[in-house]
Amino acid sequence: MVNKHYKKTTLAFFISLATINCYAENIFNPAFLSADPDAVADLSRFQNGNQAPGQYRVDIWVNDIFQSSQDVTFVVDTTDQSSLDDTGLRPQLPLKMVKSMGLNVTAIPELTASNPDATIDIARVIPGAHTEFAFDQQRLNITVPQVAMLNTARGYIPPSRWDEGITALMFNYTFSGSDTHDDESNRNYFLGLNSGFNYGPWRLRDYATWNYSDGSSGENHWNHINTYLERAIIPLRSELVIGDSTTPSDVFDSIGFRGVQLASDDTMLPDSLRGFAPVVRGIAKSHAQVTIKQNGYTLYQTYVPPGAFEINDLFPTSSSGDLVVQVKEADGSVNVYTVPYSSVPVLQREGHIKYALTAGDYRSNNDRQDSVGFVQSTLIYGLPAGVTAYGGTQLASQYKAFALGLGINVGQFGAISADVTQAKSRLIDGSDHSGASLRFLYAKSLNELGTNFQLLGYRYSTEGFYTLEETTWKKMSGFIEDESNTDNNDASPYVDYYNLKNNKRAKFQVNVSQQLGQYGSIYLSGSRQSYWKTNESNTLLQAGYSGNLKGISWNVSYSYNKIPGLGDADKRIAFGFSFPLSLWLSSGDDITQQHHEAYASYNFSHDQHGNASHSAGINGTLLEDNNLNYSVQQGYQTGSESNANGAVNIGYDTSWGSSSVGYNYSDNGDYQQLNYSLRGGIVIHDEGITFSQPLGDTNVLIAAPGAKNVKVDDVEGLKTDWRGYAVVPFATTYRRNRMSLDTTNMPANVELEENVVNVVPTRGALVRAEFNPHVGARALINLTHNGKPLPFGTMVSTDQNSSIVGDAGQAYLSGLSPEGDIVAKWGAGAQQACTGHYRLPEDAAGKTINTLNIECR
Repeated sequence: MVNKHYKKTTLAFFISLATINCYAENIFNPAFLSADPDAVADLSRFQNGNQAPGQYRVDIWVNDIFQSSQDVTFVVDTTDQSSLDDTGLRPQLPLKMVKSMGLNVTAIPELTASNPDATIDIARVIPGAHTEFAFDQQRLNITVPQVAMLNTARGYIPPSRWDEGITALMFNYTFSGSDTHDDESNRNYFLGLNSGFNYGPWRLRDYATWNYSDGSSGENHWNHINTYLERAIIPLRSELVIGDSTTPSDVFDSIGFRGVQLASDDTMLPDSLRGFAPVVRGIAKSHAQVTIKQNGYTLYQTYVPPGAFEINDLFPTSSSGDLVVQVKEADGSVNVYTVPYSSVPVLQREGHIKYALTAGDYRSNNDRQDSVGFVQSTLIYGLPAGVTAYGGTQLASQYKAFALGLGINVGQFGAISADVTQAKSRLIDGSDHSGASLRFLYAKSLNELGTNFQLLGYRYSTEGFYTLEETTWKKMSGFIEDESNTDNNDASPYVDYYNLKNNKRAKFQVNVSQQLGQYGSIYLSGSRQSYWKTNESNTLLQAGYSGNLKGISWNVSYSYNKIPGLGDADKRIAFGFSFPLSLWLSSGDDITQQHHEAYASYNFSHDQHGNASHSAGINGTLLEDNNLNYSVQQGYQTGSESNANGAVNIGYDTSWGSSSVGYNYSDNGDYQQLNYSLRGGIVIHDEGITFSQPLGDTNVLIAAPGAKNVKVDDVEGLKTDWRGYAVVPFATTYRRNRMSLDTTNMPANVELEENVVNVVPTRGALVRAEFNPHVGARALINLTHNGKPLPFGTMVSTDQNSSIVGDAGQAYLSGLSPEGDIVAKWGAGAQQACTGHYRLPEDAAGKTINTLNIECR
């Protein structure tokens, strides 16, 4: 049987034979190659362009839909039926492979009666089915009548092809720090550590942070954000979580818990059957530190330049929940605001059920709240005519709530959902309350106008309505503090205020964007929460306009933030633009042809106190993969305290992670700061340790042993390590992920059997993409037998590879070990075969190609 590697070394030869034979009236005359018949092997199997039987790695397509790349055994076609190709071969497919193709196996008696280990000839057992082996593309096209296929949705991938991944221990780290010198010197460090262990379908995850400061009231402590164990329950299309997590936000507000939850996982559905961390925007007056918290936990920390900023890569810790954003300026002042968000209307397809069952203790990082036990259940069901019914319950010792709602698809008018929640509560002062809350949500995209109402919501609560979270407070009123700011006398330590006697009354929130064609887009987002027995309200408004035209980008933004009990509102406006320097430095019309682009930028911001900030700078990228980025900025502030300031930052991305270092200064109080960061991942698996870029929840391990320093396509700056391994982060769960290697810079002694592998990972998996490289020397071997060159067309093979003999007994082989045997066969008789032994020179692996002379006996 011909080895599967045979395809690479003989493809051109077979194509030429097929070309000759298509005019040869099914007879191949060896005299065309040599006057001596003994100098030509038996080539009868290649008549009519036929190919050699054996095992080939092929791409399998069923009804023009890609299925997988697998090894398939092909046998000689002995039927009298006409074939769609001229290879003379028929595929023999394992029954397990056939069942994974979406065939209606129960309707095909030959398949149900077959042994599970049997191989199937589809063209024989399914009437009307046929196969076509496109040999030059190594593609197997299978056509099956629709009546023999299962009625599955577009994009459906059967669970039998989902990959649970390999056993592995993973660490994802984010470290940032700063050394600041002004009136006093201090250091600040932050470490976010996501750890995980995978075993079969089980995923153990732990997220912890460390904060350190040596200021006047320094801190040094670890925070455990969450620890949980999860796995997919595939028959239920659900995910089981044991430990610390958050409840869904479809019916009730999302809350943290420690306990057990079983909830539907819609990512298991194909895209055609499927129905958010928010984007955080703000304005910085100077080179600022931005920290994002949720439920008292620090989730994210970074450093931004002056002007408007946007953060859209939050690590997903929950599906929703208010985020507290803290912008700490270079002068020590702190601006704090809350970003609320909710999910869009909960419409489901007809007949689809989405549910969640949770039992555990309410969990918050705030020691002013009790950890109370509760049970929550929610159910969402798709009804006919575009209607969705949903509801749920929340039960605790001091709290009982019941919710019912309907969602309706109203066609061109968008999607609407409305629900009512009735609750009975007992507060910390012993008072009992009963009330209801009505919620209305609306979503609509006006595609023809470029308008997108991502979320338009309104909630009205009666005076006696409280949420489960509100009943956990140990006092009836108080400020919610940000303890990390208590050492700063100029900054407010509070991020919000609550008063259970003045409970929430009405809340309006909106998120609208409008496309303006080539002139950019505008957005408006905001919320207003009012309370009973007071005229104060919590208001957040953000609006902006941005665009990009011929490489020139610009943005204008405005923010308004008012927290009850904390004095005046914070109001800011910002403007910025940038343009590529190639507009001035290059005479070419197409600026996109520049490999390394540099941009000049200007940013301006102004607040309600008359303080203004100006900043101008240059930023860009360098190196072959643009994985070195830099920026230089100079700024000036006017107002209560005028000062000049500046910054220099450099970032570097590699296969093992990313790093950055920056320097900021201000002539106000002789302020200087050095900040730095490291981000990356570490994966420990059964084949060693692999360092990586920051990991996602689901990842792919590239395994190409021996193929070192090979670029991974479509992932910037990622190459295999010195052993041939790399980790591709952020794979898409339950979807086909295409992994490919760039073979143009392959080491001289390495060849890949294939450079593309497709994987379908389950949630949280680390899936191995095996590339099976052949590591060894390459050689042109002159083979002789009884003093004569082996006949043209002789098949030769080693333990690593196969090839075919060309003119003068010469064969090309790759992936050769230092020593071994070569088996040659040029006919069916015992006298038409021989074996030769070879030994490569010590420096063979370093040569582009070696030349050997071998006598075959």
